[in-house]
Amino acid sequence: MFDTLSDRLAATFKNLRGKGRLSEADIDATAREIRIALLEADVALPVVRAFIANVKERARGVEVSQALNPAQQVVKIVNEELVGILGGETRRLRFAKTAPTVIMLAGLQGAGKTTLAGKLGLWLKGQGHSPLLVACDLQRPNAVNQLSVVADRAGVAVYAPEPGNGVGDPVQVAKDSIEYARTKQFDVVIVDTAGRLGIDQELMQQAADIRDAVSPDEILFVVDAMIGQDAVNTAEAFRDGVGFDGVVLSKLDGDARGGAALSIAHVTGKQVMFASNGEKLEDFDAFHPDRMASRILDMGDLLTLIEQAEKTFSQEEAAKMASKLASSKGKDFTLDDFLAQMEQVRKMGSISKLLGMLPGMGQIKDQINNIDERDVDRTAAIIKSMTPKERAEPTIINGSRRARIAKGSGVEVSAVKNLVERFFDARKMMSKMAQGGGMPGMPGMPGMGGGPGRQKKQVKQAKGKRKSGNPMKRKAEEQAAAARREQAAQGGAFGLPAQDDQNFELPDEFKKFMG
Repeated sequence: MFDTLSDRLAATFKNLRGKGRLSEADIDATAREIRIALLEADVALPVVRAFIANVKERARGVEVSQALNPAQQVVKIVNEELVGILGGETRRLRFAKTAPTVIMLAGLQGAGKTTLAGKLGLWLKGQGHSPLLVACDLQRPNAVNQLSVVADRAGVAVYAPEPGNGVGDPVQVAKDSIEYARTKQFDVVIVDTAGRLGIDQELMQQAADIRDAVSPDEILFVVDAMIGQDAVNTAEAFRDGVGFDGVVLSKLDGDARGGAALSIAHVTGKQVMFASNGEKLEDFDAFHPDRMASRILDMGDLLTLIEQAEKTFSQEEAAKMASKLASSKGKDFTLDDFLAQMEQVRKMGSISKLLGMLPGMGQIKDQINNIDERDVDRTAAIIKSMTPKERAEPTIINGSRRARIAKGSGVEVSAVKNLVERFFDARKMMSKMAQGGGMPGMPGMPGMGGGPGRQKKQVKQAKGKRKSGNPMKRKAEEQAAAARREQAAQGGAFGLPAQDDQNFELPDEFKKFMG
């Protein structure tokens, strides 16, 4: 969604590189480019004005004028201001002191409230809660059935006493759901309400009645991030008519310009709390302004990547794999282990999305978007077409075995050969890293360890003092050395002549330092 904005900002900052000092003209030109980039991204005009004013004021200040690298300092300022307009700090859900906590979803029809109810339910379930979805959208055809299907896929309970399709009282259903949750020991109630194609009095009244009936702890306004500036207008209307505590952005994986996401927190004064960025129920997470700003500026989002990895990989499995790689040059790491690791990575989500979270990946955006996710399935098919012995010892795979594996997996023989070669290269690299050798072909970094895989640098023996080739000069040098040795043997610890303590005096060189 933010690709166009990211590209424009990257091009703007590129022009600043290599400048030891930024002139007034440089700052004005940069601010003008940033303003155009934000307006093209459909960011609200009042937000753009406030943003540019803050950036220009700070760019003219001491933090840039006295910086060693002014360009990096400007990027830092833009990053901090982006975090500010996105809401500042991450906003967490407020839970009731006495269960159940009631969360009410509000928004227009088509914003994705029903699907988002299932995503939020699954997310809360992963946090250790027991959520209950409540079907209060009794207007839209099959809305109740849709919520039941979504709840079943998410593995959470649903309360739907009315069939919907225009039948039933949504206010009464919402009120009854609270008592039902208390009876069945659900600690979070998520109320899915009806929407309309546009703002009208009936919609506002029904939402206000449900709000008064259940006294929600959180009212979340669900907004389609793809509808542009109208999202801000709708949010303001809901804020004034019903009121809400936080915003949830849906469809962040779309190809719209995304200005609503940058504008809504600043205009309404309510922070974005969650973001939905895919069709799967797992494509949902808390909204972190600092991480979103980093993505926009192509700095990556390593924290989210680490969190996803921690959810997928167990510590025990990771330790087991690390020990296999560290032992006997990684030969204990087999194709079975390689397949298991690959399947774990697939559980984290799309490969292109994972790569997009790494810093600097915006420069190879087209290559990442063209990654064929089916390549992973083909690789898995090749490995599964091997015998257990071949997976454990890939070195035994000869020409006839390759032909049989290729036929079994439906690929060319060359694909099997390439896979085995890539596996050996990957195992060698991972084994060296696991043993503390660092990345192959790169010098060891301080503090990164010089494990058993690192060869110790041989220390050359110091050469003795060269002797003169002139016999007369060499004899004189030997006599002088013998005299020094005799003097040292008779003298004190520093080779000074031995003297009585009473008559001992420091040399003149020491006297001047001692005063």
